[in-house]
Amino acid sequence: MPEKKNKIMDANDIHRTIKRISYQIYETHFEESQLVLAGIAKNGVIMATRIRNELKKISDIDVIFMEISVDKKNPINPIVLSQKLEVCKNNPVVVVDDVLNTGSTLIYAVTHFLSIKLKKLQTAVLVNRNHKNFPVKGDFKGISLSTSIKEHIDVTFGEDEGVYLS
Repeated sequence: MPEKKNKIMDANDIHRTIKRISYQIYETHFEESQLVLAGIAKNGVIMATRIRNELKKISDIDVIFMEISVDKKNPINPIVLSQKLEVCKNNPVVVVDDVLNTGSTLIYAVTHFLSIKLKKLQTAVLVNRNHKNFPVKGDFKGISLSTSIKEHIDVTFGEDEGVYLS
């Protein structure tokens, strides 16, 4: 029997939410000349790319973009960045992911940035599930969903774009 999926957000909802998050990031960092957006592969990268594109439309902030590769099944494995960590030095950093569930992926990704001096370190998520096992929060978040631990949130970008609950 196939899983029943409920669409929580459609493509227009996602677009509006990412635009709102982009404005919130800009409002927080409007005095900055540079900002690092670090998207967690894969969906966090897509979301971070969209935020970067929105920030280009509304601000003059130079956005440094990087991809973070985290082994979500075993986040203790080495984290790989698409740029050298030094580009973050003395800059504000926003780590972006699609869903904040237990906080495991975000906490390991965020911890990786603590080996250098940053101006500020924040997180942005499309969906916050409120099942945290780690002390991490979404500073910029789209929606908060109170779900059971057995339910699953799936964010799909591109064809059939949406946020699905199953």
